[in-house]
Amino acid sequence: MTIYLDNSATTRCFDEVRELMSDIMDRHYGNPSSMHMAGVEAEKYVKNAADTFARLLKANAKEILFTSGGTESDNMALIGCARANQRVGKHIITTKIEHPAVLEPCAYLEKEGFEVTYLDVDEKGCVRPEELLAALRDDTILVSVMYVNNEIGSLQPIAELGSIIKEHDPGTLFHVDAVQGFGKVKINPKKEHIDLLSVSGHKIHGPKGVGVLYINDKVKIQPVIFGGGQQRGLRSGTENVPGIAGMAKAAELLYDDFDENIDKLYELKAYFTGELKQLDGVSVNGIPDICDKADNLYEAVRTTAPHIISASVEGVRAEVLLHALEDKGIYVSSGSACASNKPAISATLKAIGVKRELLDSTIRFSMSVETSREEIDIALEALRELLPRLRKFTRR
Repeated sequence: MTIYLDNSATTRCFDEVRELMSDIMDRHYGNPSSMHMAGVEAEKYVKNAADTFARLLKANAKEILFTSGGTESDNMALIGCARANQRVGKHIITTKIEHPAVLEPCAYLEKEGFEVTYLDVDEKGCVRPEELLAALRDDTILVSVMYVNNEIGSLQPIAELGSIIKEHDPGTLFHVDAVQGFGKVKINPKKEHIDLLSVSGHKIHGPKGVGVLYINDKVKIQPVIFGGGQQRGLRSGTENVPGIAGMAKAAELLYDDFDENIDKLYELKAYFTGELKQLDGVSVNGIPDICDKADNLYEAVRTTAPHIISASVEGVRAEVLLHALEDKGIYVSSGSACASNKPAISATLKAIGVKRELLDSTIRFSMSVETSREEIDIALEALRELLPRLRKFTRR
């Protein structure tokens, strides 16, 4: 039996998504820019997908741009907006716990003469609103904050942050990396003052290599990919029709039973977290005021994302535990697989104050709507068996 608890790295494609994509590749393979009927049929899938994401985000279809994934969406939002608005100012604000898809473009922009302020976070991994307010300046053109942290599952107060930004200056743009948030949290960009929002297909049971960038129609942005002028000249390149259609189908399926799915995930998270805390030498990161009472624990996990649990294990290196679990058919992560398959010390864990000796002893479990209580119990039993044995071999 394979137990997959690395859904923040990628998810299994829903069966309906795979079937739809196969049908498109087999029967509707025309280029959506072609003028003949095969092209028109392919273009319908792209338009329908834009309508789907517009409906789910309560936006307009013309505000939906399709990309190759979350990384491209983040890069376009940051670099495209910075270049388009640099005459107004060259100051950008982000946080110390962003995904590399945001941090690396920020580093690139610093080389181009932009100034970037990196906000600290609290012990839960959340931005302090007052620190954002203090960092805002007259020349701030862009703020980028992730909706859900990909390592510890912290849930940012996006609506409050958006209000602060717009009250300070309505012209300052607010970008949100929602790669881990979309499908786990109901997002309304207009109400939350979000100008740009990044989404990735393979995090929501869709295919890899496709994503969305929501761009409010009032945003001034420059393309970063040039060519044939597809998608209103904002993102050239032939659209990935099966990928786009499959991603939209996955999003629809997640939203069909959204509340039920999220409640189930929070129940699993509360249960899993409570059981992990009973294990000797195991601590859970990023969840406030955890206590042993089930009701209070459930309330605590509801302040975080529903699918991610970060656990630090005393006396066992993360990589060792990862492979020991893998031998039992249980797949977890020792960090962000989206960043690299090479182990590195997590900036997020440092930022929330995890003890130095636990920085390379932290495992991420991430669930999906397909995760069952039985799978959680099997993973817990494996941990109970493995931890005492692995600690015996730890160098003193």
